[in-house]
Amino acid sequence: MTEDTLLGGRVRLRQPARGLRAGHDAVLLAAAVPARPGERVLELGCGTGAAFLCLAARVPGVSVVAVEREPALAALARENAALNGLADRVEVIEGDVADPALHRALPRCAHGFANPPFWDGGTPPPEAIRRAATHGEGTQGEATLADWASCLAAIAHRGSATLVLPAARFADGLAALAGAGFGSPALLPLWPRAGVAAKRVLLAARRGGKGPGRVLPGLTLHEGDGPGTAAEAILRDGAALPV
Repeated sequence: MTEDTLLGGRVRLRQPARGLRAGHDAVLLAAAVPARPGERVLELGCGTGAAFLCLAARVPGVSVVAVEREPALAALARENAALNGLADRVEVIEGDVADPALHRALPRCAHGFANPPFWDGGTPPPEAIRRAATHGEGTQGEATLADWASCLAAIAHRGSATLVLPAARFADGLAALAGAGFGSPALLPLWPRAGVAAKRVLLAARRGGKGPGRVLPGLTLHEGDGPGTAAEAILRDGAALPV
């Protein structure tokens, strides 16, 4: 176990030394959630809590309902919430997004977000928890993207759903969100460097949205030997990333 920091030290995070460890995806996902102070948000598959902790550090007074299937990770997420002074604002539920009973039990929230398992190829990692978190979609009873989107239907009308996905899966994400009643989609590419094709995208939509889809300017993550100026403002300083 290690204790690390995010957002330039504003967030403390205890996490396994090997296997499922938080990276830029969690920080960027949190930055893209348009929550306002005092609103309640839903995170699916929260792991150790990195994304909701970054969101809570940026948005004063936000409350969190987080879902995590793995008991050990759920316990760590609760521990990390307490470590960051958020125990009274965070509820971590142990549950599987593939379970329709969980969908019905979730409270109404203003916004929802997730970093679902998305890889459909490549060599799965050896650690069981990390393997389920990255390569588990639709195999051996694991939840599909449609299940994740359906679980986000706990979001209130006009509330947002935000996903981080590999660029190759954005069409699947669009279809899943549309099938769950989300519209007015927005796609934000995450470019590793200028002139390099995006490997990840942020995908957002509104519950009941009727507007046209949008492709946003995108974010360049690296310039030279370090993060890009805009990316550093998000990853280190906790700036928002409008999607």
